[in-house]
Amino acid sequence: MHDGTRFAHPFPASSLREYDIRGIVGESLHKADAFAIGRTFGSIVARNGGVRVAVGRDGRLSSPELSTILIEGLMASGMAVTDIGCGPTPLLYFAATTEATDGAVMVTGSHNPASYNGFKMMLGRKPFFGAQIQELGRLAASGDVVPEAGGSVAEKDVSDAYIARLLQDWDGGDRMLNVVWDSGNGAAGDILRRLVKSLPGKHTVLNGEIDGRFPAHHPDPTVPKNLEQLVAAVRKQGADIGIAFDGDADRIGIVDDTGEILFGDQFLILLARDVLAANPGATIIADVKASQVLFDQIAAAGGKPLMWKTGHSLIKSKMAETGAPLAGEMSGHIFFADRWYGFDDALYAAIRVLNAVIGSGKTVSAFRKSLPQVINTPELRFDCPEDRKFAVVSEVAERLRADGAKVSETDGVRVSTEDGWWLLRASNTQAVLVARAEASSDAGLTRLKATLASQLAASGLAPDFSGANAGH
Repeated sequence: MHDGTRFAHPFPASSLREYDIRGIVGESLHKADAFAIGRTFGSIVARNGGVRVAVGRDGRLSSPELSTILIEGLMASGMAVTDIGCGPTPLLYFAATTEATDGAVMVTGSHNPASYNGFKMMLGRKPFFGAQIQELGRLAASGDVVPEAGGSVAEKDVSDAYIARLLQDWDGGDRMLNVVWDSGNGAAGDILRRLVKSLPGKHTVLNGEIDGRFPAHHPDPTVPKNLEQLVAAVRKQGADIGIAFDGDADRIGIVDDTGEILFGDQFLILLARDVLAANPGATIIADVKASQVLFDQIAAAGGKPLMWKTGHSLIKSKMAETGAPLAGEMSGHIFFADRWYGFDDALYAAIRVLNAVIGSGKTVSAFRKSLPQVINTPELRFDCPEDRKFAVVSEVAERLRADGAKVSETDGVRVSTEDGWWLLRASNTQAVLVARAEASSDAGLTRLKATLASQLAASGLAPDFSGANAGH
């Protein structure tokens, strides 16, 4: 046992991220880290006047053991733990929101490779992130925890209640869509199989077996290569839509009826129109990486577009502050506060996407083709030393301001010109700079990329733009 007065545990700095604690199991993430997270987070909950913590885990091979040890740490801080077992991250968010809990911890490596794992936390009903994670690290390193106490643990299956709640917002009646789903061997598998049994239409689930080795493909639907199997199945079956999830099902990917991939900012337009029909004039939030087309379309549908910082915790906080019924990110995090609880949930987003498709009376490809056509780069990533990445963005912003450029500094720099726009921001989670550019013509995109390249060069970086064009 660990006595409170003798407990002290420093985490590797690399594992304390902006939105979670994460690392490579056996290298930068160990069993002792799991205990320390439980011991320290439990102490934070206790000092906040709480005692009840919900714990869930994804399907990674390391998750059962890390979850068990995390729970030991929570109990050592006097917590009454509700263990909801294996499932998607939104299942834990649902438990934390609908059950009487004071905090929640999800053991998940999200969309990272199989060798990774990590911990996402909530304090009360809110995300636990940023400075709070750094403070947890400081408390653990100094051993500043509550005296050791005897907690408890009880298993509780909330999956039936969650599936019933998902189905409550199905508006498609008995419309018989043909849907192909790709769970990517991720944590959504069991819930998804049970969910589709209660939906009308034809449903094919690919890679529904939860397998932490991810044998079919990497579970990240933002990477086109990971959607090849889904695209092929949609085309072969003549399906109406393909839907993919990441490893812990808090992010969604969409493929239309012709097998073309829709980007996050494209299917957010479909959802925004649907939400604005019921909530005229509402604020809809999207991150700075989203297309200008999205912000223009939100306005055209009578909404108030709000551009905000990238990051699921940051978006959730902004939603709560503004009362926005819907928000989304290019990465496929979709947040509904309209009839839902405000957290990112790919399974719920899937229900709402199907509702919107049925409600529109159009095929998904017809919707995609109806959008203004722009040319953009995919997300470009440039290696940049951790201690330089924010400084480079500041230097670029300073030069642009001096030149009188039209710049938004919501999150990094987003520069608007007659050609379109380009973005440069520092990643919150890696030693990289992230960039995008979007224009109405090839020549315009070339000019935007040249400006971006010259700004990076002026700060001592030599960017590689090979393969940096995509239709959108």
